Amino acid sequence: MHLARLTPGDSQRFADWLTLFGEAFEEVETYTGAMPSAGYRDRLLADPNFIALAAMDGDTVVGALAAYVLVKFERERSEIYIYDLAVDEAHRRKGIGEALVNETRRIAHDVGAWVVYVQADHVDPPAIALYTKLGAREEVLHFDMTPLERG
Repeated sequence: MHLARLTPGDSQRFADWLTLFGEAFEEVETYTGAMPSAGYRDRLLADPNFIALAAMDGDTVVGALAAYVLVKFERERSEIYIYDLAVDEAHRRKGIGEALVNETRRIAHDVGAWVVYVQADHVDPPAIALYTKLGAREEVLHFDMTPLERG
């Protein structure tokens, strides 16, 4: 297994990466029903503030991580938010998730980020166990708000 950061032009790997997220989260339509156009995908993958990592077994994507570098305003620093992490069911319990998180932590060091953080749902004990192993747990509340129209 090796890790790869997706780059512009990685069309098949990006599609496989999205498919893995959809299958792992049982939300295939969400992740593959309206895949981004090539232009959108390449702009996203060219953005240094977007991190798309794939764990590869040969040419097969077996792990996926999406993260964002958030440039802070109160100090000249940034932090990285791991938005999604998934590992193919047949490849779980082999250290792939940990490897993806640790690569994100290395990227954080490279870009001068002061912290990497992630949220986990209470109903996901494997994710909670992984993140507890790698970092300090904080109890927070998360709120989703719908956008409002102007006017």
